[in-house]
Amino acid sequence: MTAPVVVMKFGGTSVATPEGRAALASRVADALRDGLAPVVVVSAMGRSGEPYATDTLLGLVDGLPGDERERDLLGATGEVIATVVVAHELRSAGIGARAYTGAEAGIATDGAHGCASITEIHPGPLLAAIDDGVVPVVAGFQGIAADGALTTLGRGGSDTTACALGVALAARTVEIYTDVDGVMTADPRACASARVLEKISAEELFQMARHGARVVHTPAAELALASGLAVRVRNTYSDHPGTLVVDLASYRPASVATAVSHTDGIARMRVGLPAEEGSAAHMGAQARVYRAMADAGVSLDMFTPVADTLVFTVPEAAVPAAEAVLARLGLPHEVLGALAKVTLVGAGMHGVPGVMARVAEQLEAAGVGVLQTADSHTTISVLVSAEDAETAVRSLHDGFGLA
Repeated sequence: MTAPVVVMKFGGTSVATPEGRAALASRVADALRDGLAPVVVVSAMGRSGEPYATDTLLGLVDGLPGDERERDLLGATGEVIATVVVAHELRSAGIGARAYTGAEAGIATDGAHGCASITEIHPGPLLAAIDDGVVPVVAGFQGIAADGALTTLGRGGSDTTACALGVALAARTVEIYTDVDGVMTADPRACASARVLEKISAEELFQMARHGARVVHTPAAELALASGLAVRVRNTYSDHPGTLVVDLASYRPASVATAVSHTDGIARMRVGLPAEEGSAAHMGAQARVYRAMADAGVSLDMFTPVADTLVFTVPEAAVPAAEAVLARLGLPHEVLGALAKVTLVGAGMHGVPGVMARVAEQLEAAGVGVLQTADSHTTISVLVSAEDAETAVRSLHDGFGLA
């Protein structure tokens, strides 16, 4: 095989209609004319309510007895259907193509149903297809466990399939096609002045995904960050160049901030801890809370010990499980719901004084109250009332010159 590989991932809106599939075939034909070897990864066709969308398929068994293994079998069906339909579309356009399930493409996982991680890829079948002049069309979102069980990778997992194949096939680039022009400085539904970014660092993309942006699946962004993989996010239906994801070493941020992400549906929990702050008993109680929450599958965020209190946030859907944990531990607690986390992301903020001051000033001027904060080298997050979330996004977005 001499032609450089390009992995091309197409989302559900790109494969759901004849127009989208024709655009997909045109993109693949362009790659072949450019001397590249395309590997296509597809999501299930359409969105909830459409017959072959993942949510529609899983809705067939909602509320009925079953198990996660069977839900994975059903949930992965949409991508398998899409591979066959797309392979037929490519052949009708004169392009040799062959459909592959995740297992047939050599994608091995850790076996965790509903949220599996890819452990390794055996790309032999795909390389053989490329050598035969055939375009592989791979079902995203799925793989096979060591015991032979089909497993799915979590919502948005087709992005992760594409990036993992990009690493395994030493691809020149991974192109993620969607129905927007690229990665935007904010969710345009919350901020009308949001714009498409020409470039973004893999670190910033990962932080955006982790803090609520839904353009790229978080594990896919993490893979791009860890591997140095070249990724471009583009629109299936336009010639817009999209957003290029680059390695941090070759990235020079234009300003301290690059984008604003936000996540709704958050609750804050305030837990009373026994004993004096800093004592062994106090620290032991914290550790027991963290361990019990982890064992119960509850993810904690923005956790802050304050004197005799431990404060953290959880998704609102996880509140019943978290309260059950605290009841077993015998710890008093309070819950405040209907919150949102708004996060300013920017590789340029590291080591720059005054960024938090600007965040506080912008939010104060907009009349947004801040309940809690957290930060890293590339992020500043604030916890606000859900009704203030969009105001906070717009305030930070425009106040930091991202419009």
